[in-house]
Amino acid sequence: MITPYLTGYCEKLTLKTGMTQRFMISGEGVTDAEAQLVRLIHGDENPTGPGFIEREISATCNGRVKVEPQFTQAGSFIEVPGASGKITLDHGFSVYAFIWPTTPHKGRQGIITQWSAAERRGFALGINQQGRLALWLGNGVESAEIATDKPLLAKLWYFVAATFTPSAGTITLIQTPVINAYNSLLSPIVPLDHTCRVTTRSSIAPQACARSVIFAGYHTQSGGHDCIDGLYNGKIDRAGLQGRALTPTELDALCAGSEPPPDRRLARWDPSAGYTADGIGDQLVDTGPHGLHGIGYNRPVRAMTGYNWRGRDDCFRLAPEQYGGIYFNDDAIIDCHWRANLEWTVPSDLKSGVYALRLRAGNVEDHLTFFVRPAAPTAKVAMLMPTASYLAYANERFVLDSPGVEIVTGHPLVLHDCDYLLGAHPEWGRSSYDHHRDGAGVCYSSYRRPIMGLRPKHRMASTGVPWQFPADLSIVYWLEHSGIAYDVLTDEDLHCEGVAALKPYNVVLNGTHSEYYSEAMLDATEDYLARGGRVMYLGANGYYWVIAFRDDEPWCMEIRKLDSGSRAWQAAPGEYYLATTGEKGGIWRNRGRPPQKLMGVGFTSEGMDECKPYRKLPDAAAPAVAWVFDGVSNEVFGDTGLALGGAAGLELDRYDLAWGTPPNTWLLASSEGHSDHYPHVGEEVMFNYPGLGGTQDFQIRGDVTLFNTVNGGAVFATGSIAWGQALPCNAEVARITLNVLRRFMQDGPV
Repeated sequence: MITPYLTGYCEKLTLKTGMTQRFMISGEGVTDAEAQLVRLIHGDENPTGPGFIEREISATCNGRVKVEPQFTQAGSFIEVPGASGKITLDHGFSVYAFIWPTTPHKGRQGIITQWSAAERRGFALGINQQGRLALWLGNGVESAEIATDKPLLAKLWYFVAATFTPSAGTITLIQTPVINAYNSLLSPIVPLDHTCRVTTRSSIAPQACARSVIFAGYHTQSGGHDCIDGLYNGKIDRAGLQGRALTPTELDALCAGSEPPPDRRLARWDPSAGYTADGIGDQLVDTGPHGLHGIGYNRPVRAMTGYNWRGRDDCFRLAPEQYGGIYFNDDAIIDCHWRANLEWTVPSDLKSGVYALRLRAGNVEDHLTFFVRPAAPTAKVAMLMPTASYLAYANERFVLDSPGVEIVTGHPLVLHDCDYLLGAHPEWGRSSYDHHRDGAGVCYSSYRRPIMGLRPKHRMASTGVPWQFPADLSIVYWLEHSGIAYDVLTDEDLHCEGVAALKPYNVVLNGTHSEYYSEAMLDATEDYLARGGRVMYLGANGYYWVIAFRDDEPWCMEIRKLDSGSRAWQAAPGEYYLATTGEKGGIWRNRGRPPQKLMGVGFTSEGMDECKPYRKLPDAAAPAVAWVFDGVSNEVFGDTGLALGGAAGLELDRYDLAWGTPPNTWLLASSEGHSDHYPHVGEEVMFNYPGLGGTQDFQIRGDVTLFNTVNGGAVFATGSIAWGQALPCNAEVARITLNVLRRFMQDGPV
């Protein structure tokens, strides 16, 4: 029985008035739905707060919309679209590649194919059901499989090849482990005796398939859709096609790294070609006579070590010839490529804000969220929605897969409907906190797919409280309730436009968790402050991870998690640099830009058992800054909030001069009383020893700070993710924040 659902996504996450939005909708168990544009004000349904608030907006996209299931092609692969007609099999052929399989026993997988499983036509070099190297041949009527007698081992580089001589019907299959001390993280340095060479005969003469060549899969049909199946997990390095059967001597030369002979060369794909100082794109370069270049689908991962990596140069810029590995994953997704059900042009007079297309069919509901900017600034205040961080957490499945979630959070796991829906649809992809099915970390995330965390009512299964986007709606509600005029900006706007996006505003408010920042975003924030801008950093664990976007694809973000920072996975040796831009990944403090330098505070701990209040410190009474606490007489404040009962918690930032907190920073208040579920952040622990939890380590706290910059600029930081979620229900927190915002809005020095 199908559980009815509605879902979808928007073509653009952020857009200005006058631009056109397209809505992609899918569902099962429903045939049509009522579409209604809404302005989102508050998402948290906690009864101690204002509850869920949305306002219906008159729009041309409102009305009934037909709903049907839309197909998603998951998995990364490379397609060579111009191969049909240029690859002939009349004189036989040879197909070869270097491969590093990660799940050889998962079932049929294509390596290099021009094969239609539905038509039983063409050829395919792949892996069979038994985990062995195999060649499939078909003439449209009959097909055959020839396989080696030794199964492939996971995470070991091999040279693999198959040849076919039509006059004799002779087929040869070869798999040879690569002799390399860095061949595998899991195998011994001494090369394994795992060479296999099989020669046999077949009566089937393959007929050329009128389809494209595919790396890491093959053509088939499913549910009436042409699609790619047999998706391969692992790396593929230099590969090629020859229009005749190569000799054993010629194959041995290829295995040793030589170029193929020139006669009847059909294609020679070199994944190490195309690198620049700024990274590499999705094109796979063919150096052969026909220029049969391939295009990556669902972003196969580049800037990965190849079969010949020697372990000395850890970046593709230093030795691009050693970075021919392209990593494929059978569950990768960058763009669902759904058709648009509705289009809508944003009216020029629509107020900037957070919007969604609400879909309803009976008791089934969903919100397709997006953000609207004005064509020109309309206020002194900008609310900067941390959409890069939304992408990082998009469709996090670690609450379902990780055995340690309840230990980390101090809460029993409580699953919601969206968790079950996500579990039933692996094709909607994973977050950067998850692993692919073969264990590789997810380094790309995109918003061109349904994302459960972009729903206003979403709650984390691990804590039961809103996280990221729905938590940031508490700040939006507070702005609305306070009567403050504001424009909405997003990380995408900041990355694409730089300081020009911030310059018109006296003050910029961050969300609760601005964790992921590109170099362009960080540079723009520094420039804004240097020009006299003011930032209210109303969260924690911000300005933390390095990310990158392509200029022409702002919907897709790359991240590589390295050997420092709170992380769910770690990039392999030699794979620390982003294919998108060529810069080193990891956390910003390891590139000399800790958040303390920019915001005055930086990440110190996370814990999710409970949140705590703050206590004022002596600086709070200084005449120069006492206005921050106008109307707040209590020494202890912030003892209530929508996030686990307080204003300080979930994740915490602290003042630290050693890490770059400006020396003119006022330390106004600190949280206290955190439990040992709040451990000291890992990147600062050189040796593990007792006393690193919240009950013993004085550094486990959230700090409220304020400092001035040049030209009248200033930064106010709260040191806590939970601060924003206290704004709707804690009068003291709301008053302090409003005091600062009103002062920051004023022209002239703070």
